[in-house]
Amino acid sequence: MRCPFCGFIDDKVIDSRPTDENTAIRRRRECTNCARRFTTYEKVESLPIMVVKKDKTRQAFDRQKLMNGLMRACEKRPVSVEDLEKLVNSIESQVCNSLKREVTSNELGELVISKLKDLDEVAYVRFASVYRQFKDINTFMDELRKIIKDK
Repeated sequence: MRCPFCGFIDDKVIDSRPTDENTAIRRRRECTNCARRFTTYEKVESLPIMVVKKDKTRQAFDRQKLMNGLMRACEKRPVSVEDLEKLVNSIESQVCNSLKREVTSNELGELVISKLKDLDEVAYVRFASVYRQFKDINTFMDELRKIIKDK
């Protein structure tokens, strides 16, 4: 690691510890030439998961966009932000662990719907009505009948 102060290449690691979320390692280093200290971070390099939209365009998976959609579906429902964070983490893990670099918006939407159904049925119907683009009250009622039948 090159010293940011004098440019010398040799240094020694004084302290190593994980960051708060255990997503990186923070290292305190000391230059063996000028004896000044600096901090570096070591992270796992990851490739972004791409979402293939219905119109065949691609965009990077955005967990905040997913979280915003779930928060809208769960508005005025007894669902905590922690539960939503766990849900988003679970979905993100499942998508990343699939080893596919691309996922269709349809696959992602169905995954969200299946997990949201277990969390809150009203939020599930809200999300499904937007995602599946319910055209009329009959489509909405068909979905409600499925929920009642599954109980």
